[in-house]
Amino acid sequence: MLLAPLVALLCAALSLAGSVSTQRVGRGLNIARQTDTDGLQTNVTWDEYSLMINGERMFMFSGEVHPYRMPVQSLHLDIFQKIKSMGFNTVSFYVFWGIVEPKRGTISFEGFRDLQPFFDAAMEAGIYLMARPGPYINAETTAGGFPGWGTYTPGLWRTSNTTYYEAWQDYVSTIGHILAENQFSKGGPVILVQSENEYTGWATGYSEDFVYEAELLSAWRATGIDVPITFNDASPEGHYMTVNIWGYDSYPNGFDCSNPYTWGADAVPEYLYGAQQEYDPKGPNAVYEYQGGAFDGWGGSGYNTCAILTGPDFERVFYKNEIAMSTTYLNLYMAYGGTNWGGIAHPGVYTSYDYGSAIAEDRTLREKYYELKLQANFLRVSPAYLTTRPMNLYANQGAFTGNDALLTTQVLDVVGGQTGFYVVRLNDSSSNAMEMYTLTLPTSAGNLTIPVLGGQLMLDGKDSKIHVVDYAAGASTLLYSTGEIMTWATIDGRDIVLVYGNAGELHETAFKFSGSVPSATVVSGSGTIKTETINSTNLVIQYTTTGQTVVEVGSDTLLYILDRANAYEFWVLYPPTTGAFANYSTTNPILVKGGYFLRSAEIDGSTLALTGDLNTTTTSFEIIAPAASSKQVTFNGEPLTLEATSYGTATAEKTATFPAVDLPTLESLTWKTADSLPEIQPTYNDALWTTADHTTTVNPTQPSTPVVLYAGDYGYHTGNILWRAHFTATGAETGFTANIQGGSAFGYSIWLGSSFLGSWVGDAVHESYEGTFAFPSTLTEGEEYVLTIVQDHMGYEEDWTAASDDFKAPRGLLSYSFEGSNATSVSVWKVIGNLHGEDYVDTTRGPLNEGGLYGERQGWHLPGFDDSAWAEGAPTTGISQAGVSFYRTTFNLNVPQGVDYPMAVVVSNITTNPYFRSQIYVNGYQFGKYVNSVGPQVSFAVPQGILNYNGMNTLAISLWAQGASGAKLNSLALETTAMVETSMSPVVNQPMPAWSPRPGAT
Repeated sequence: MLLAPLVALLCAALSLAGSVSTQRVGRGLNIARQTDTDGLQTNVTWDEYSLMINGERMFMFSGEVHPYRMPVQSLHLDIFQKIKSMGFNTVSFYVFWGIVEPKRGTISFEGFRDLQPFFDAAMEAGIYLMARPGPYINAETTAGGFPGWGTYTPGLWRTSNTTYYEAWQDYVSTIGHILAENQFSKGGPVILVQSENEYTGWATGYSEDFVYEAELLSAWRATGIDVPITFNDASPEGHYMTVNIWGYDSYPNGFDCSNPYTWGADAVPEYLYGAQQEYDPKGPNAVYEYQGGAFDGWGGSGYNTCAILTGPDFERVFYKNEIAMSTTYLNLYMAYGGTNWGGIAHPGVYTSYDYGSAIAEDRTLREKYYELKLQANFLRVSPAYLTTRPMNLYANQGAFTGNDALLTTQVLDVVGGQTGFYVVRLNDSSSNAMEMYTLTLPTSAGNLTIPVLGGQLMLDGKDSKIHVVDYAAGASTLLYSTGEIMTWATIDGRDIVLVYGNAGELHETAFKFSGSVPSATVVSGSGTIKTETINSTNLVIQYTTTGQTVVEVGSDTLLYILDRANAYEFWVLYPPTTGAFANYSTTNPILVKGGYFLRSAEIDGSTLALTGDLNTTTTSFEIIAPAASSKQVTFNGEPLTLEATSYGTATAEKTATFPAVDLPTLESLTWKTADSLPEIQPTYNDALWTTADHTTTVNPTQPSTPVVLYAGDYGYHTGNILWRAHFTATGAETGFTANIQGGSAFGYSIWLGSSFLGSWVGDAVHESYEGTFAFPSTLTEGEEYVLTIVQDHMGYEEDWTAASDDFKAPRGLLSYSFEGSNATSVSVWKVIGNLHGEDYVDTTRGPLNEGGLYGERQGWHLPGFDDSAWAEGAPTTGISQAGVSFYRTTFNLNVPQGVDYPMAVVVSNITTNPYFRSQIYVNGYQFGKYVNSVGPQVSFAVPQGILNYNGMNTLAISLWAQGASGAKLNSLALETTAMVETSMSPVVNQPMPAWSPRPGAT
């Protein structure tokens, strides 16, 4: 584009700003950027410290959730409520362009693609939303979120190229208007909208495209979006600085889940704050993606190891390091990962997208969840943190402790001028050593060496502490506390302060008084305390964090001393107020100890109504609530019998029941089976298939074949692809060589007529593979033959490197030849994928749910298909030769209301005839892609709502045997992964349209 239009576009983008300041951008370019408001609205504003919602500073603790990875719309609320009860207030989400516009010009936000239930659930839970609509999203999603038709659209994508500009117009306009109607300024939950995603790296010869950036900004604003627009640099390098609130991503522990206990000695990043200040000192330190887990690839170690790699110790060290850098927007990727059902995934990941997150794929809670709850609740009640600055970055080794094995970052409230936060961690983050230390800290009572009453503090291995100084907790002031604060609340005029540490640690908490110093008395628990008055107005309490000990400090303060396990049990719930944003209240907290998960608290007169989930038979509660509004307490609608404690709280017990559910023994059911590869039979007619006859392509990978053999060029973008090559033999052919590409872990099999030639069985390394396959006998000169190829399509590559068009990497044949005969040519190539390609048939389950296997094209995976004429046969019996078979069965479930029993279809690895691939369909939805020889996934979570918990279910399985001896599933079972008594809203089944005739299926 010419310079004049470039300048015009930049000026147009900059005219969107209200007040501006000059800021260095990217490679030394200086352009203006927006500061605290752009004048479009006043509800969501910001400054150099934090975001403000309606003028109130907030720490935005956010978790990533992708609605398209949970197609059951009625389960969004459960996930949001779990995130809210974790202490978070925000969810960041991607929108997947490729599933809403699978055919150019035809956009659908219907069914599971409808975002309104997601927005409504956020409002009901009281969760703010940060929208990330792309148009590029990455996200381990096929094509990074681009639509399949982009693979044959000319021109470089993620640039200001005219063809790309024209391609995203309809999508951006449509999703922009949807977001605008649901933004905060119009009474909805959306407070931020991200433009592009990680637009940070470029192909050789290209650089940041300011025109593209300006075009997108202008387009978003044109749809009516008035909340701040953001951008996430993949690392803080100062790109796309014309947005309102710039930020960056960081994944400091990497993705090697196979070595989950190994951290680098310098893995904890200290440079991030300095980089943020270099590029955007007028904005808050915003980390739009920070590591909340890790993805796992084909052949990996599984998500349980990813959860260890990024487990509670990781959270304590790495997230508290972010606190040391005055981060006030922190989004963890992921909070809930979900499932790559259908063909959602790119080739680097498998069906599960559990991510090792705090909330597992089946919506159960890991220990990580409870650790996050401690940190999030602390930040929620620490407003002084929101105006802090780190004071000694890069000069913190041995600081305040004199121990060079430790780093201590001093983080001070530079506005209030009182509160200090001291973040302590090991200098060598790979170390598991235990270090003892004392702290010499400046306080309002002068410099103090802590513990004042003797002894030492302890940092045990991969851990980190936040010690506070001059910290306000209601009317109480903590002169200092080495015991970490989980939360505090003022209830009935008394300050309740919860502090914690690892079991057996020595700590001190000192209270500051303006007059006489009261006494401190243990009123509950077996712990002991030591007290001393210093400087005449400060009471020091020394204790060991073991179990739970409650201390009355005078008549106005109650100090809970907890070990970590007991701290995990506490919940902070905020009863709703009134109005449209009633569920966003952060006032009048209720503290409750006990329960697997507490969902909500509501007050009706003198009755406190609690809801939550239990996973043990008997649960003990302690309830800390205003006396007038908790004379009666119910849990999930049932009254609790309350016992008053001597210090003004109440206790109760609740018995849960976990009714037995009769799950079917899948291997014992009656299964029906049919051949799903009739294409290799001599009578098969492929007349209705697509003729692969393109002689040119805009694909950056130019073909070396006479016609283009890229499935995407013919509108097939997912699942299994079948090719048929018709040729006349010369009689000299001895075999066939093919170089086929399908992405990591893909495979293919080849037949000559009905004779199996062989397979590339796939591995976790090869994205393409060239193999030579011998013919079984000499071909007859002049006779017609057909080669049939079944190949897997593992999804398109992502396009992280802008201007590279990596996502266009073909799926199909890169080259082929006939061994022994250069004269042999293919007279016609035929290709088939999912029925009718971009004009996909099953509009309910969407464009990526089914591929090109014969059984899929016929709809054999759907409920209601008449398989009465099929033979009996089970996938655990399998087939004795190479080929593809389809299997179907039905079963009933009758799960009572009031329980949450997540389930999974579970298989096991087999080493005899190990080379096979299976797809698992539940009521027509593909919720499992199993590659036995690659792994690692063997348990495939299927959410309620896809599984019908109260009625008939159809289970279908494809079995593609890649070896000459055939294959079978080693085992097959339906299992519960947890048993929980629940208060969650009833689950509404997703639509499960039954089979109907499919015109054109062949």
